Amino acid sequence: MSNETTLTVVEKKRKSLPIIIDQKRNAYLWESNRELKLKYMLSVEKIKRFFEGLAENKLLATKCEKCNELYFPPQSFCSKCLSNNMKWVELSKEGEIVTFTKIYVKPTSFSHYADYTIGIIRLKEGINVLAWISEKNVNKLKVGMKGRIEIVNREPENYLTYEIIPIEN
Repeated sequence: MSNETTLTVVEKKRKSLPIIIDQKRNAYLWESNRELKLKYMLSVEKIKRFFEGLAENKLLATKCEKCNELYFPPQSFCSKCLSNNMKWVELSKEGEIVTFTKIYVKPTSFSHYADYTIGIIRLKEGINVLAWISEKNVNKLKVGMKGRIEIVNREPENYLTYEIIPIEN
């Protein structure tokens, strides 16, 4: 059976097969509808102070001692000047909510949570922080309203993280 004949047969049955065509190479690809669950571990040795800070109720960032660029989440080297001479600084945790959205369709790893709201708060230091927002009713939220970051214990995973607490004017 030639490739042309094989392709024609597969083409005819493609609606009942999990086959798609790669448009760039005109090649057949198997498309699985099964979930792939991954568990991974990443080294955070160079930024472990950030996690220690959470345990101390502190929100920490790194600042380049060469060019003064501030990083949150913290990183061990400066993307601007490529220096690895970084120092730890504590952030104020206070700022203004610049945007938010309610999440109804969640990634699989968050599917066990009820619908939640995420947002970005611009802290006094000029850093934008993406985090969950504690307020469940989005009608009570407004762009430009004051907010603060609070260190919280996220259940059911039982780990420390941070979230945005809106402050009503």
